[in-house]
Amino acid sequence: MSGPIPVAVVGPTASGKSALALDLAERLDGEVVNIDAMQQYRGMDIGTAKLPIEQRRGIPHHQLDVLDVTETATVAGYLAGAVADIDTLRDAGKTPIIVGGSMMYIQALLDDWQLPATEPVVRAKYEGQLERLGVAALHQELARVDPAAAASILDTDGRRIVRALEVVEITGEPFAASAPVIGEPRWGTKIVAVDRDTEHLDERIRLRTELMFDGGLVSEVRLLEGQGLRDGQTARRAIGYAQVLAAFDGEYDLAEAAERTFIGTRRYVRRQRSWFRRDHRITWLDGASDELAEQALRVVVGDTGTRGR
Repeated sequence: MSGPIPVAVVGPTASGKSALALDLAERLDGEVVNIDAMQQYRGMDIGTAKLPIEQRRGIPHHQLDVLDVTETATVAGYLAGAVADIDTLRDAGKTPIIVGGSMMYIQALLDDWQLPATEPVVRAKYEGQLERLGVAALHQELARVDPAAAASILDTDGRRIVRALEVVEITGEPFAASAPVIGEPRWGTKIVAVDRDTEHLDERIRLRTELMFDGGLVSEVRLLEGQGLRDGQTARRAIGYAQVLAAFDGEYDLAEAAERTFIGTRRYVRRQRSWFRRDHRITWLDGASDELAEQALRVVVGDTGTRGR
C-alpha cells in the first residue's frame, strides 16, 4: 500500500510533542495516531495529559480512549489497531502523525518488534510474585538476571517487569535479544524527537504535576476507582494514578503523592532519553525553539537537520 509517509514525533514527557504533532498535522493534511500506552484508557485524561477535544484543533485522533481501565494494555493489542489506522489513513491520502513517548510501543510499531508469545504458566508465576513481593523486589530480580532490561524499564512498571522476566525465562536470552535491528522504519516513517534543556524540562514536569493535582487528578482517580481501576493490571500502575491510589490507602498524604509523581515522571524522562538516543534515525529538535514546526517540516521534506544530536 502506498500513500503519504508517516511522521513520528517522539521524545520525553512534557517536551512539547503534542503541540508539534498538531502543527504538523495542519501543515501536512494529517491526522494524529497516539502512541502513548496510558492515553489508550478511557477516563485517564488529567494524569496522562491527554489533550481535551476542544484543544485538538478539529484534527482527528486515533488510538485514544480505546480501553477500559480494567483491560490490560499490550503491545500486540496496540499494534493491531495502530497499523490498521495508519494503513487506512495513507490509503485515504492522509499523513499519519504518530505521537507519544511509550518506548517499546514505538519500536514495535516502526521496527515490527515481534515479542515471544506469552506462556500462561510463566506469566502467572511472575504476576504472583509481583502481588506477593511487590514491584521493587521484582525489579531487583530483573536487574539480577538482565541488568540491561532493568535499566530500561521503570522500577514502578510492574507489567513490563513481568513481561521482561517472562521473555528472559522463555527464550533463555536477555530481553533485548528479541528486539529488532534498527533499520529502515516501517512505511519509511520520518522520526523527530522533541527535547529541552534538563533544568527547563524539570520545571515543566513540576508545573504539569501541580496542574494535574490542582486540576482534578484526585477526583479522576476516585471516579476511575469506582469503574474498576484497582482491578486493572496496567492502568492502576500508571505514574500519578498509582501514587494517588497509595494515598487513598494511607501510605502517605496527597502532597507526598504529588511529589512522588513528579519524581517518578522525571525518572521516566531519563529512561526515555536513554532509549531514544540509541536510535540513529531520529532527528532531535529543541522544543523551546520558536521555529520548532518549521524545523520539523524541513526534516520531513528531506532536509537532514541535526541528526544524532
